[in-house]
Amino acid sequence: MTEVTRVPLQPIAKGSLTKLWLGVAAAVLLAAGIAWAAVPQGVNVEEVRTGTGPTAQMGDVVFVKYTGKLADGTVFDQSQSFPLPPGLLPEGNPFPLEEGATIPGFGQGLQKMQKGGKYVLEIPAELAYGDEPPPGSGIPAGADLVFDMEVTEIMSREDFQRRVAVVQQMMQMQQQQQMPEGAPQPGQ
Repeated sequence: MTEVTRVPLQPIAKGSLTKLWLGVAAAVLLAAGIAWAAVPQGVNVEEVRTGTGPTAQMGDVVFVKYTGKLADGTVFDQSQSFPLPPGLLPEGNPFPLEEGATIPGFGQGLQKMQKGGKYVLEIPAELAYGDEPPPGSGIPAGADLVFDMEVTEIMSREDFQRRVAVVQQMMQMQQQQQMPEGAPQPGQ
């Protein structure tokens, strides 16, 4: 029969086991911290003035007055007023909440806002334009974006489309009234 070489086991010194477990816990915490730092940050929505009613949902159209800035405060975009009679469409620019309609961070932020509220929306580069901003936009590659926003209205897509159809009909009627007598009508 073969003999197995014996290795004598030394007793563990008092307190060594505690130190071993503390080392394991420290390694786990360090690994978790590194993993957390590597995860892209999400959008940050700071509420300046509280809104009312429900938050916007996918499929809604959100009307927003906004100013888009870089982290250093340089303005790269802002909402424009439309020359429409009051009451047809709310103030602000319409943003449909649907996949691909806006940069991902803007859509995520809109879903956390309520009508009448004022907000500061901070979007990290990964959820904005990343390394490929639109040409001529004044946004550098890898830029974080900040938007000062006021939500003026949240409506369903159906209501928005109905209102746009009314505006289009009014514009057609106005064009027809401005046409001289005997001029061919559009579509003829």
